[in-house]
Amino acid sequence: MGALEPQTASGSTRTLAATLRVRLVATGLVIALAGAAVTARADTLEWALATAYQTNPQLNSQRAITRAIDENVPQALSGYRPSVSATVTAGRQYQRTETEVAGSTVASAIAGSRATGATGGAASSARTIGGLRSITQGTFDPHSVGITGTQTLFNGFQTGNRVRQAEHQVSAARETLRLIEQNVLLNAATAYMNLLRDTAILELQRSNVAVLVEQLRQTRDRFSVGEVTRTDVAQAESRLAAGRSQLATAEANFTNSRAVYRQVIGVEPGKLAAASPVDRLSPSVLPAAVAAGRAANPNVTAAMFGIDVQALQIKINEGALYPVLTVSANAQQNWDVSTVVKQQTSASLIGQLTVPIYRGGLFYSAVRQSKETLTQRRFDLETARDQVQASVVQAWGNLDAAKAQIAATQAQVSAAEIALNGVREEARVGQRTTLDVLNAQQELVNARVALVTAQRDRVVASYGLLSSVGRLSPIVLGLPISVYEPMVHYQQVRDVWAGVRTPDGK
Repeated sequence: MGALEPQTASGSTRTLAATLRVRLVATGLVIALAGAAVTARADTLEWALATAYQTNPQLNSQRAITRAIDENVPQALSGYRPSVSATVTAGRQYQRTETEVAGSTVASAIAGSRATGATGGAASSARTIGGLRSITQGTFDPHSVGITGTQTLFNGFQTGNRVRQAEHQVSAARETLRLIEQNVLLNAATAYMNLLRDTAILELQRSNVAVLVEQLRQTRDRFSVGEVTRTDVAQAESRLAAGRSQLATAEANFTNSRAVYRQVIGVEPGKLAAASPVDRLSPSVLPAAVAAGRAANPNVTAAMFGIDVQALQIKINEGALYPVLTVSANAQQNWDVSTVVKQQTSASLIGQLTVPIYRGGLFYSAVRQSKETLTQRRFDLETARDQVQASVVQAWGNLDAAKAQIAATQAQVSAAEIALNGVREEARVGQRTTLDVLNAQQELVNARVALVTAQRDRVVASYGLLSSVGRLSPIVLGLPISVYEPMVHYQQVRDVWAGVRTPDGK
């Protein structure tokens, strides 16, 4: 029996080693981010970015906001155009007239009133107080049609400044849209890589638990024949409990990553393919990256347009202190104006010059206020540039750290694989225990998890750097989609004089 015991231990070790080898090969296919292609259709990072760009509700909402701001330009241009209105009135009116006249005049007034009553049938008259008072009364139906047009000729250049301000507002809105596009694409890349990482870690933890279950079974078998002690069984049980705890954490992280993927990308995830970093699209040196970010980051460019908008607001407020010259034209046709007047036509062309003298200091205060706001906008620009510079430096550091971590974890994985193979061989000749094998295997699992995490960080950091320098866009990434062009809607609505339907038919 004593001769069989080493064979039993050696056979258990060989069985566990074979199980480990199968598990590690299987998980290696999952965790290698640059692994072999699969036969089933796989979601690629480029496909996920394109889908998010087209369907993300936050991005579509910002596009609608940009289209709404486009309408500021035709609204400002309306100041150059005339204002025309038509008026139609109709109704019934009762009139009673009482006059003091001489006796002879009363008689003729009565006769005239009777004549009027004979022809129009609407008026009647009476004489009272000995021929000294005449009363005329009747009803008639007055109605009229009129048209009025007003044109502003000069208003202190406010209209022109409002148009230029609206154009700068449109430009600022486009930069804000570009910022949201970058955020959505970066979030999509992060969600994709997080799910890819957590999928790999979940498979690793499942394999680890399966190996620990097998180890516990073999340890109990050996304990039943007296090869190991109760302490060895307790160690195996403790390791299995820890492995199941790590598996539960990995499952929770995987579920959370799937939910975030669905939220950002807009569809349920499929089989995820490997992804590559895009740091080749960013500047090759840090000073160039900082310079690009301070000049082209949408936070900076939006702040620059904000300065232009506020500078024009000062001119608009100053324009309120200038005279205003307008011209008005009116044509009016009236019928049944009174019991006597049956038709009346009038037309007029009037120019009006309004010179402001003093309005309580309101507009002077508005000018001063807008100047202080301009100062604020300039400081906001400097703040945005400093924030962008810090973001670029941070992203650059994260990318360098991820590269170094990949090199280190690759060496760690290689060393852990060699150590695991050595421990297995030593276990076969009785120099190592099964627990030593599991410890070596756990170190390899930890090294592979660290490698997967570092590879994820490398890809996400490359997209973060590209976003910080202001270059994260479908065109730069070469996504196979039709890029949204805000200029199209702007050109469609800029010179529209009338109509309530939007260009897309709403």
